[in-house]
Amino acid sequence: MIKFFFGTRAKKRNTLLCLISLMVVVIFLFPLYWLLCMSFKTDTESFGKLVTYFPHQFTLDPWMRNLGDKDFLISLKNSFVIALCSMAISLTLGIPTAYGMGRYKVPGNRAFLLTFLVTQMLPASLMLTPMYLIFSRLNILNTYFSPAMAIASSSIPFIVVTLRPYFKSIPASLDDAARIDGCGVFRSFIQIMIPAIKVGIITVATISYLGGWNDLAYSMTFNVKPEMRPLTANIYKFTNKYGTKWNCIMAYGCILVIPVVLTFVFLQKYIVSGMTAGSVKE
Repeated sequence: MIKFFFGTRAKKRNTLLCLISLMVVVIFLFPLYWLLCMSFKTDTESFGKLVTYFPHQFTLDPWMRNLGDKDFLISLKNSFVIALCSMAISLTLGIPTAYGMGRYKVPGNRAFLLTFLVTQMLPASLMLTPMYLIFSRLNILNTYFSPAMAIASSSIPFIVVTLRPYFKSIPASLDDAARIDGCGVFRSFIQIMIPAIKVGIITVATISYLGGWNDLAYSMTFNVKPEMRPLTANIYKFTNKYGTKWNCIMAYGCILVIPVVLTFVFLQKYIVSGMTAGSVKE
C-alpha cells in the first residue's frame, strides 16, 4: 500500500514537471511562431483590429518582396561575408592563443586570463569611438574588414577562455609522442592538437559566426554606405510615413533567424558537449 502511494505521488510529480516544462517551451517558442505566422498574412489581416493566431488568407507575398529585392540580396551577401570574416579572424588568433596559455607556463598567465574575462563585460557602445578612430586612421572604413575585426575583438576572448581548458586537458604524452615521431611544435599543433579538440573548435566557431551574423552596432557604425550594410541594418526599409509593413518585417526576421535555427539544429550535439567537455579537471 505504501509503495503504491509513493509510486502514485512520484508519477503525479513527474506529470506536473512535464506540464511545467511544456508551458515554458510554449512561452519561449511562441515569439518564433508569431514571427512565422505574421509573415504569411496579408496587409489587411496584419493591420486588422481582430487578432488572428493563424493566417486566414495565406500569402507568400511578404517573402517574395524580400527575396525579389536586389538590396535584400546584397545585404544577405554582406551578412555572410562579415560573419565568415569575423569567424576566420577569431579562430586564427584565438586558437593559437588558447593553445599557448593552455600548454605552456607563460609569465602572467592568470593576469592575461583575467584581462580576457574583463573584456567580455565591456559593452559594444564603449568600444565604438576608439575603434572608429583606429579604423579611420587605417583607412578601412566602409569595408568588410572593419566590422569583422570589431566583432572578432569580442569573440577572441571567448574562444581563449573556452578552448584553454581543452588544450590543458590533453595528456603531455601526446607531445612526447609527436616529438619522437619528428613533429615540430607547429606540425604537432596542426596535426595532433587541433583534431583532439575538434568539438570545442566547432562550438566556438559556431558562436563566433553567429556573433557576426547578428551584429548591428559595428556594421552600422563602420559601414556608412548602404550597399555595405548587412541584413540587421536594413530592416527599417519597411517603415515609412505611410505606416509599417509588419508582415514584410516578420518575413525579413524569419529569413534572418533561419540560419541561426538551422545552425543549432544540426550542430546542437557539438555545441552542448563542447560547452562542458573542457570544464571538468580530472
